[in-house]
Amino acid sequence: MTDVWRGVGTIAGLSGLERMLTGLLDASHLLTLERLPERVAAFGAEAGLGDVLVYLADLQQTVLRALPPGWAAGEEGEIAELRIDTTLAGRAFQEVRALSQNGGDGEHLWWVPLLDGTERLGVLRVAAEGPDLPEAAGHLAALVALMLVSQRTHSDAYSQVVRTRPMNVAAEMQWRLIPPLTYATPEMTVGGMIEPAYEVGGDVFDYALAGDTLHLALFDAMGHDASAGLTANLAMAACRNHRHQGMDLIVNSQAIERTLIGEFGPATRFVTAVMAELNVRTGQLTWINRGHPPPVLIRSGRWSTTLECPPAHPLGLDLGLPVTVCQEQLEPGDRLLFYTDGIVEAGAAQGREFGLTRFVDFIIKHTSAALPVPETLRRLIRSILDYHDGHLGDDATVLLAEWHGPGAGPLVSPE
Repeated sequence: MTDVWRGVGTIAGLSGLERMLTGLLDASHLLTLERLPERVAAFGAEAGLGDVLVYLADLQQTVLRALPPGWAAGEEGEIAELRIDTTLAGRAFQEVRALSQNGGDGEHLWWVPLLDGTERLGVLRVAAEGPDLPEAAGHLAALVALMLVSQRTHSDAYSQVVRTRPMNVAAEMQWRLIPPLTYATPEMTVGGMIEPAYEVGGDVFDYALAGDTLHLALFDAMGHDASAGLTANLAMAACRNHRHQGMDLIVNSQAIERTLIGEFGPATRFVTAVMAELNVRTGQLTWINRGHPPPVLIRSGRWSTTLECPPAHPLGLDLGLPVTVCQEQLEPGDRLLFYTDGIVEAGAAQGREFGLTRFVDFIIKHTSAALPVPETLRRLIRSILDYHDGHLGDDATVLLAEWHGPGAGPLVSPE
């Protein structure tokens, strides 16, 4: 079995590109995250790439943090950081495209996005001769991204790199529960963001694709502590479990409520929610509202409307109100906004709410600028935090889904 885990230069008869990809793929099976930087640099050299370095975006997507060579040997020191909003590397991350700068002597330094599908993980820095992006750099970035995703769920080192400060217990639960921040198919793109990232309490979002149906859900549990986190976790786990059993929206929400009452008792802990299904082939949206702020529809990047639906009581209150199913036919390019009240009420204690109008106008402005969904959300959260000097009094979560149309491609390419 030792022949399977080959080192650099031992794969005879292959081109440099083939040696790089084949060697790194073989090594990946037993490669830890700590040893990833040195292996990526070594195999990159096989294809003529120099100064290879991996940068990961932090949890709030404000900086890119380097995985330093020699990390495995326990080298100490601060992790090198590059600001996403003020550097060329950050611009490559924002715009999801490879950018270069002149390194002198005919060498160019390239910043290549690291993507898992459409989820942005960071950037890969490589040096190469000539003004054109080497084919090997794009292939290496794609393979490194897959390796990072395979490592991050069981690597404490990954968490240490992408976190810039300690996290509370509730946030630890929420970040382990939610799906990736971005996902896309030719028919749709969905993305989410949560703040305060390190102290979030009772907000969670969920999405999943089953055939032609995109399931969307947003939950906001009462409180801002570990108890709120437990309540939100239970609600979302129950939602997924019931959905996997084939329950429709109404029956699922009623089953979630029974689960919450069975665990906490009636009217003890409650959760507001919006649960929706989008047929990605036809654009038919179906949703229910359980005491939550209604979704917002943005059409043609110019106007918006609130998707009103008679709300039932929040999950867990056991008030017996009827649950109404509502429907809306989407048009290609429509964007749906699901949000918690912390988004629009941010700063209310200081008398300066961010407000629904400001929130929607921000999304419309950045939709008109043709920004991808994940970058629109990143800038939205930065704007909300800046508006309130970096401090939020409540959880602020947004889930954005864009329908491209049947068999259409993303309106803004992720490449």
